[in-house]
Amino acid sequence: MGFIRFVFFGYLGLTVIYWLINIYSRSVRLERLENEWAEDHPDDNSSDARQSFLDDGMAAYHASFRPKLIGLVYIIPTILVIVALVVRNSN
Repeated sequence: MGFIRFVFFGYLGLTVIYWLINIYSRSVRLERLENEWAEDHPDDNSSDARQSFLDDGMAAYHASFRPKLIGLVYIIPTILVIVALVVRNSN
């Protein structure tokens, strides 16, 4: 019973970490796109072209490999716990 509780709360914690990293990564990417637009168009800060540029940039971000790497938040700790259990139980 204790192991099931450990797994449940462990994955609950990993889910919180995953969402925090996801939100942070998206905000950093959006800020970079906004800065890029501001450098290229210093006099235009609220047009439809700007919003279209930001939407296209975020769509390209979601299709890239970086958001998929955030999923390693689940995989790496799971592998480490399994390895620790195997090492601990083999002795």
